[in-house]
Amino acid sequence: MSENNRLFNFTAIRNAFFSEVSIGITANAFLLLFHVLWFFLKHRPRPTDLTVGHLALIHLVMLITVGVIATDIFESQELWDDITCKAVIYSHQVTRGLSLGTTCLLSVLQAITLSPRSSCLAKFKHSPSYYNMCGFLFLWVFNLSISARLLIPTVATKNRTSHSLMSVTKSCSLLPLSQVFRHIYSTLGIFRDVSLTGLMAVSSGYMVTLLCRHKRRSQHLHSTNLSPGASPEHRATRTILLLMSIFVLLYWLDCVVFSFSGMWWKIDPVHLCFQILLGNGYATIGPLVLISTENRMIQLFKSMWENKSKCLLVQE
Repeated sequence: MSENNRLFNFTAIRNAFFSEVSIGITANAFLLLFHVLWFFLKHRPRPTDLTVGHLALIHLVMLITVGVIATDIFESQELWDDITCKAVIYSHQVTRGLSLGTTCLLSVLQAITLSPRSSCLAKFKHSPSYYNMCGFLFLWVFNLSISARLLIPTVATKNRTSHSLMSVTKSCSLLPLSQVFRHIYSTLGIFRDVSLTGLMAVSSGYMVTLLCRHKRRSQHLHSTNLSPGASPEHRATRTILLLMSIFVLLYWLDCVVFSFSGMWWKIDPVHLCFQILLGNGYATIGPLVLISTENRMIQLFKSMWENKSKCLLVQE
């Protein structure tokens, strides 16, 4: 009976895992395609469009990499060698760090966009693309550097009898590091996570303060029935605040599960895939939230359909 329950759990978690990855890849590809089309069709972009497109690209690569890892968890790939293991694990760690950094950058940029002209942040409004590119450059260099620690210890697991190896997938493991290096890398990782989530919390708190102040002014100037609808900036701010909440919740739940489970020392597909399912939930939920609140998508595809109809009429 226990074997049947285990098989049922294995099948359920596998189906949920691949469903999440499939939905996430589709949503991120659609979101990225929208921003590419919006840019090349010469529409006026928002200050955060480049960051949202960058986030969609990162999540797309992350979910594809996670799908590759999942195939090895459920069904061992005997052809994997050291180079393949290093490339896959390194790519996943880099994109995971970039997801955190880009989400933080998105929160900061929206706080700058929402800030009043009298604010000290107003001077950053004049060239958002420049600060975007500087932020991207810093995030890529930092995450490529901090994740490079996995290149040397990641190896293909040919002999699983060694108890000194820490399993990552069925085909890949990590060689033990000295205690000094483990502490250094752990400190850098904790510093990155705490500092970026802290900056995210500060910018989110600032945006909430501005929204509350705007709401009080609107209620003072207008009656409740005649109050105007929210501006596009305020709607975008509420969407990004929702993204921040989802990200922080899933990210720290993932950290708690990973800290208390110790599951990476033993390959258990059910437990391991549950953690990956939780850890990559934001990459699937995030684009769905952005798509559901993006009114410009309807305008873009409506205009493209009208142009196509006009071209067909002219040809006839």
